[in-house]
Amino acid sequence: MFDTDQYELLDFGNGRKLERFAGTTVDRPCPAAESVGPQGRWTPDLKFERNSKGDEGKWRGAAPEAWRLQHDEVTFQLRNTPFGHVGIFPEQAENWDWIARQMQRCKGAKVLNLFAYTGGSTLAAAAAGADVTHVDAAKNVVAWARNNAAESGLEEAPIRWIHEDARKFVQRELKRGNRYDAVILDPPTYGHGANGEPWRIARDLAPLLMNLAELTEANRQFMLLTCHSPGFGPAEVEALLADCVFGTCQCNARATRAQLLCHDNRRLDCGVAARWPNL
Repeated sequence: MFDTDQYELLDFGNGRKLERFAGTTVDRPCPAAESVGPQGRWTPDLKFERNSKGDEGKWRGAAPEAWRLQHDEVTFQLRNTPFGHVGIFPEQAENWDWIARQMQRCKGAKVLNLFAYTGGSTLAAAAAGADVTHVDAAKNVVAWARNNAAESGLEEAPIRWIHEDARKFVQRELKRGNRYDAVILDPPTYGHGANGEPWRIARDLAPLLMNLAELTEANRQFMLLTCHSPGFGPAEVEALLADCVFGTCQCNARATRAQLLCHDNRRLDCGVAARWPNL
């Protein structure tokens, strides 16, 4: 988890959340907070408002010139993006801690990180001794992740940086005969590959998981699947892993609600995290 001087959820309600990232308070949309009201008055340093189409938007306020956030050995460069993101999903910190624990029992594992964004899971694994392949369809995000690696002193770590569609990359790895010991993936609900290939989680996740089952079957050590899509609750995600990867519901893969704890002990839903093994 984060130290509170690095990240804290301060409040949420009316479809928004108020967070503090390394001393800067940020007010931005949060659909999971629609049904409750905020607990206090907000005076953020940065505020994001979506446009009428709901995809991009504008920020009010200016981000710090050198905005950095630390989690254990990893340093993140933060910045405000046109989509309301700042370069980190704080609910993933618990998963990064879990990845580090898995690496204690499988040093040197070959780890594949798909939809890898700015590299939180990649760098957590690399810092713990993994040989990582980082795949994301957005070229600028791969560059951002590489900058985070440099900021973290991991520029010489064994990380392959791949700008490609996740499905195409996995299919090519299967044809090449390359195999992995662990897989991490955080697929979006909708998206596009490096060459505009459409991604729809309801259609594309199951076939991808089947390919990943083949890619890891020789020496599977751990798997982490996180999901933020409507209709994909813990039961649905567990069933997908059982059907597509393990072939049995007795596989010891467990999915739980990902949550952020507010300073007043309220919990904000942030999707689902499924881990195997359940250790």
